[in-house]
Amino acid sequence: MAQKPTIPKGTRDFSPLEMSRREYIFNTVKSIFRLYGYSPIETPSMENLSTLLGKYGEEGERLIFRILNSGDPFSGIDPGMLGNSIALSNIVCEKGLRYDLTVPFARYVVQHQNEIVFPFKRYQIQPVWRADRPQKGRYREFFQCDVDVVGSKSMLNELELVQIVNDVFRRLSLDVEVRINNRKVLSAIAEVAGVPQKLTEITVAIDKIDKIGLDLVKKELEERGIDRDAIGIIEPVLLLEGSFGEKLSVMREVLENSKSGEEGLNELEELFKLAQSAGVHKNLILDLSLARGLNYYTGAIFEVKSKEAQMGSICGGGRYDNLTGVFGLENMPGVGISFGADRIYDVLLSLDRFPGSLASASQVLMANLGPGSVNYLLKTANLLREAGISCEIFSADARLKKQFEYAEKKNFSYMVIAGEEEIAKGVVNLKNLESGVQETLIADEIVKHIKRDK
Repeated sequence: MAQKPTIPKGTRDFSPLEMSRREYIFNTVKSIFRLYGYSPIETPSMENLSTLLGKYGEEGERLIFRILNSGDPFSGIDPGMLGNSIALSNIVCEKGLRYDLTVPFARYVVQHQNEIVFPFKRYQIQPVWRADRPQKGRYREFFQCDVDVVGSKSMLNELELVQIVNDVFRRLSLDVEVRINNRKVLSAIAEVAGVPQKLTEITVAIDKIDKIGLDLVKKELEERGIDRDAIGIIEPVLLLEGSFGEKLSVMREVLENSKSGEEGLNELEELFKLAQSAGVHKNLILDLSLARGLNYYTGAIFEVKSKEAQMGSICGGGRYDNLTGVFGLENMPGVGISFGADRIYDVLLSLDRFPGSLASASQVLMANLGPGSVNYLLKTANLLREAGISCEIFSADARLKKQFEYAEKKNFSYMVIAGEEEIAKGVVNLKNLESGVQETLIADEIVKHIKRDK
């Protein structure tokens, strides 16, 4: 019995139509990145586990796909270790699939620091892997589109990320809100609540507020050893409403005795003022429940959500001024943001925002009416391609009805037909498959005609 073909849960195949839509997202994002002076790099799909571990927090590390060493990795293993899966995996797995693009980027910067001109602005569009439970908008293999700058503490970098977000989603015709916070503010909240040592536990818990709600967040905070008095101080902050300025004013009173809180609030205020000057402040929201659970963030943090579709974060990031330090390169500040291409795809699809022209790989189908017709149309096909117009010649000498059916299924915009009469006159028939209008033209006129219709 033949084996039924399957793929692992949380992974997907992509059809030609899906790929054209994905490339539309990638090309849009890439074009904006380049407008702001960012250059592309790539890093390997796998990294040494020593590079990945200790960067994502307890929950993140559980989601790293570990790669079993080649050969016989269990040879010589003490049978007593078989009951300790973590210790065992550290011995038999020396590599893992990358969890994100930021940590590999930090490794890249340290490893290539003598070849890099700082500040270094890079973008990277590659897949990442997480051993998560597959669900809507959450996959085990997915693409991230990252843009980062390292070697500068200037708040202009944060502004630039907000501008990039604004430009990308305007180009994609999506209405979004950009939620921002600052890890220094979160640290100060933990300090004022009397549990500064519990910052990681607090951020991990409140990062789930949109998914599980406030009551379950409070329950998790208790389970993580944070007493009710501390939760009583944290809760009003999470529920704080008002304009950007009103929230800042309230938080200055709450955190008046915290130096880190003052720094974080000053940074948020500076960013908002810069965004006002650049005209990109309207969708900026100060969200004091935003935590971004990754441990490496040190300053501003961002999260972008669609206003029109039920979906989690479609873009997120922040400042990480100590990340390269774990690889031996101190005083290398960095900030970046990551676009979740797969979630953006799902939002665009649900809102029917993909351009209709993406449905076909080619614009023009050349009808095949036999060898004489094909030989005649080969020169026309070359003219179209040289002009940047995609086309193909139907591969079989089939009934014209069948060729029209093929053109309809493949969403061609035009069909070029040349029978004996047209060949004798040195012309072709160009049929617009959307309007049904057919015109007789010489080959040189087809290019101008199609470009005029665009």
